[in-house]
Amino acid sequence: MSQIRVGSVGIGGISRGVHLPGIDRSPDLKLTAVCDIDPEALRYAQETYGIDEAHCFTDYRDLINCPDVDAVDISTPNYVHYEVALAAAEAGKPYAVEKPIVMTSEEADHLAAVTAEKGVKSMVCFSYRFKAAARYAKDLIERGMIGDIYHVDMQYYQAWGLPHCNTPLVWRFEKRYTGSGALGDLGSHALDLVRFVTGKEYKRLVSHTGTFIGARERLDGSGAGQVDVDDFANYFAEMDGGTAATFRITRYGYGRGNYQTMEIYGSRGAIQYELDHCAPDTDEISICIGEANAEAHVFTKLPIPAKFKVDQMQSFADIINGNPDGKAATIADGRSNQRVLDAILRSAQEGRWLAVPKGE
Repeated sequence: MSQIRVGSVGIGGISRGVHLPGIDRSPDLKLTAVCDIDPEALRYAQETYGIDEAHCFTDYRDLINCPDVDAVDISTPNYVHYEVALAAAEAGKPYAVEKPIVMTSEEADHLAAVTAEKGVKSMVCFSYRFKAAARYAKDLIERGMIGDIYHVDMQYYQAWGLPHCNTPLVWRFEKRYTGSGALGDLGSHALDLVRFVTGKEYKRLVSHTGTFIGARERLDGSGAGQVDVDDFANYFAEMDGGTAATFRITRYGYGRGNYQTMEIYGSRGAIQYELDHCAPDTDEISICIGEANAEAHVFTKLPIPAKFKVDQMQSFADIINGNPDGKAATIADGRSNQRVLDAILRSAQEGRWLAVPKGE
């Protein structure tokens, strides 16, 4: 079978760190074109991946219409996700899009409808679904190892918002480009990860968000600009079956790089998933089972079977080739996630519990 020729739109940090290396590793994918408005980003793609100048674009429409592109990889800032993914769907080309998929639930509904109408294969890049520890946790829960789930406690902490980091007014601090702050950036991952591992849907929630630093220096040196998105988000949710979930999300987690911990407490045991705890980007899982250990604080770290180690961009190739494993996030998953994000923002504004709108 010939390789799938991929055009990548947006050659920023997440693209360089995850998407492009993943495409390069896959025997089923070949990077043939790139698009970015920054000349330096295009030079990077030329020098690192040998993309010729004729396949370096500044307009995503030219990349999508390129006859040498079979599928589209989208790693742009959030506000561009919708228009690029929609253009790919309308052109009948498979696409993988970064999270959150769009800026509003209305955009998510329309993108999902067009994708389905055109019969286009797609994937949402909720990358932590591809952590082996998360997949193993899901497997243990599906096999009934911890019984009925009572509580889930999820934290996702980064530190780059702290004052001493002197982070300027990048796009992630402006609502017109990102939709929300730490919530959309980190919280969307946390919401998806809990939903993925437990298999439960969100029913209602209440939230509190806030901003610690209200102004940051503009990138062009013209002075300070307003930060109009959240620096942190705390929220409580009721899930299917009455499961109680708590979330703490922040860019001000001193000492944390990309730290996640998810504790899941059931009727017969408990699971703890951790990322970036002992070493950067290292995922681990521990379990406590057996009545004798119910009050003994005895958690045992588990070796993770090799079968749970899966590559995100290889999964995109598998979806296109018609042999998905069923665990990568779909557009329906992305749409569900967006509805919860919108409900969290509204709850924070109104200061009350809100029901999460149900999908079709």
